[in-house]
Amino acid sequence: MSRPFDMNTRKHEEANQASWEACKGALSGAFKWGVASAMLGGIGYAVSPIYRGLTIQFKVYIQMSGMVLGGMLEADHRIREYEKTMRMRRRIAADQAMWKQFEETYGKDEDDE
Repeated sequence: MSRPFDMNTRKHEEANQASWEACKGALSGAFKWGVASAMLGGIGYAVSPIYRGLTIQFKVYIQMSGMVLGGMLEADHRIREYEKTMRMRRRIAADQAMWKQFEETYGKDEDDE
């Protein structure tokens, strides 16, 4: 049985889309920052005797910290971009509805035809 399309359904779909967008951002951010952390770790291993002396567990912790930070930052960026896009779409839809109502009330301009 299908539910009628109402405001709650639309909000639920928007929330699902927003969560997927945040997940994509988190994955891409974790990948980018993970690569950067690995490169910095390689440089640290080659240059710094202090970094070489760290335990493998701490090196993994440093790597994972960079990946988590990158994932959070990119997910936040993506969700803000998604919210901006949705606000723009709602604004355009409201403007179109207003103009449609205006044209129904007063008629179309002769110059448009």
